[in-house]
Amino acid sequence: MTQVEEAPAPQDGAPRVGARIREFRTARGLTLRSLASRSGLSIGFLSQVERGISSIGLTALGSVATALDRSVADFFDAAPPQAAAPVAEPAAPPPAKHFTLTRGETAATQYVSGQQTYRMLSDRGAGLVLEPMLVHIAPGGQRENAYGHAGEEFAYVISGELLYEVDGEEHRLRPGDSVHLRSAVPHRMYNDTDEVTTVVSVVTPRLF
Repeated sequence: MTQVEEAPAPQDGAPRVGARIREFRTARGLTLRSLASRSGLSIGFLSQVERGISSIGLTALGSVATALDRSVADFFDAAPPQAAAPVAEPAAPPPAKHFTLTRGETAATQYVSGQQTYRMLSDRGAGLVLEPMLVHIAPGGQRENAYGHAGEEFAYVISGELLYEVDGEEHRLRPGDSVHLRSAVPHRMYNDTDEVTTVVSVVTPRLF
């Protein structure tokens, strides 16, 4: 009998992530307006995220992290990281060979942000572009703002249903449906059903 992985119950990670955004923003002496300008997100949305009212997806958090000179992982660590000292950029090495084989029973790194739980599906590696993830999206919660950023996104629905809005037009995705878009087009996703939706998502560039 095939063992089916049970989707983890998403935890409320929004307050923790939002508190980190506020902490790193104030440490750099930035206003919400400045952070909004640097990240491409709205002031109102960032304010809601900082107060734990709204959650933020990993791709949008990636833009916030870049604006604050942080890594995405910094927003999830239990202990506040120390500010990194500036270092000289080393010369880029030639791309290294990389091969990852991930077994279903292998423990994987997971990140929780609001209604969404992200399970990383590959190891880190120098020079890699794709970020493959298994995403569990819990019902309800507030919709994120539609948002555009650099790169591409691909999403394939395994179970449940998902509303995927692209450039103001909503598309309902069911198991077996997929979307692929240039991420510069404003987009967002939302689970308006009563069950957890599971999606395989691949984005570029890498977030971690």
